[in-house]
Amino acid sequence: MKLTAKIKLLPNPEQHQALMATLVRANDACNFVSEGAWETKRFKQFDLHKLVYYSTKERFELSAQMVVRCIAKVVDAYRLDKNRGDARVQRVFRPTGAIAYDSRILSFKPAKKTVSIWTLGGRETIPYVGGQHHEDLLQYQQGEADLFYRKGNFYLLATCDIPDEETSEINGMLGIDMGIVNLATDSEGEVFSGANVEATRQWYQKRRAVLQSAGTRSSKRRLKKLSGKQAKFQTNTNHVLSKSIVLKAKAQGFAMAIEDLAGISMLVRKEKKRLRHSQRAKHSNWSYYQLRSFLEYKSVLYGVTLTTIDPAYTSRTCSVCSHCEKANRKSQAEFRCKSCGFQSGADLNASQNIKKLGLHQVAYGAESSLSGASPRALAGGV
Repeated sequence: MKLTAKIKLLPNPEQHQALMATLVRANDACNFVSEGAWETKRFKQFDLHKLVYYSTKERFELSAQMVVRCIAKVVDAYRLDKNRGDARVQRVFRPTGAIAYDSRILSFKPAKKTVSIWTLGGRETIPYVGGQHHEDLLQYQQGEADLFYRKGNFYLLATCDIPDEETSEINGMLGIDMGIVNLATDSEGEVFSGANVEATRQWYQKRRAVLQSAGTRSSKRRLKKLSGKQAKFQTNTNHVLSKSIVLKAKAQGFAMAIEDLAGISMLVRKEKKRLRHSQRAKHSNWSYYQLRSFLEYKSVLYGVTLTTIDPAYTSRTCSVCSHCEKANRKSQAEFRCKSCGFQSGADLNASQNIKKLGLHQVAYGAESSLSGASPRALAGGV
């Protein structure tokens, strides 16, 4: 599995200046290459290399490999337009845009916590610092690393090829229902509340409103410092939550089942039109896709089987008798079956349905949904 390690470089003033000059020069070269590609309509790596390699190397006095990386950056930029189906437009690159380095112009020394990196002034040995998790990943570093500049600091995003754990034998299933009020509820009854995330969102929203209304220089500086902090908090919350769920499943030898919520963003946007204005930010703040992606890659990392099921009717179907009716969902938090009288927390009931669908899917090897699997099979597990 490929993961990305993020480390912060700690250059001295001279090294900082050398890195900045290298970024600016490399992006100037990218603009030169992009102009050549646009004028000649050559957007493939081989054709563009033949066209601009020597002229770029001579004009910008870059190393051979840096010129190759600049050409690759331009090719990738134009390929992105083509893959999205957009009409191609001439690409222009920011002076401090990220530049990819490969093993010929960058090497890591994890034992010394330094990197040897090519700059316009030659090779520089620069110390770095990173979280323990990211530093541990560097032992598996392979391929390219992106150098980028943000808020006065230089960072490297290094690609690391982590060996996957072998998937263990499945002894059961852990169903996970994801939501807004509760970020996740598993089929064993553990609830991961979203109250802290919502409280943090409201605090940042009110704080930004106050600072924006002030309009002073100091308030603008403070707004700049607040930028991105809410997103970082939510990302960290999802990391901690997903790791906790995956390790719980691994400890018990369980597989995991989650709902396939692809396309839910469109439904959320439609629903927002029917919500009061005060509720819209809460709904759009739901980072379900990020939580799902974290669950997916951590399950591979720890050797836990993950399956996705059709989310249709999981919240209104009784996990005991499989009776499905909209009226079963008494409120956002409560579930009461109109047929058998079973009562439960709504999220817990949904997670039980997800668990059964996951077991059914693993057993029969087909995509499961409450409309496709028989009520008798689901009521009895498999």
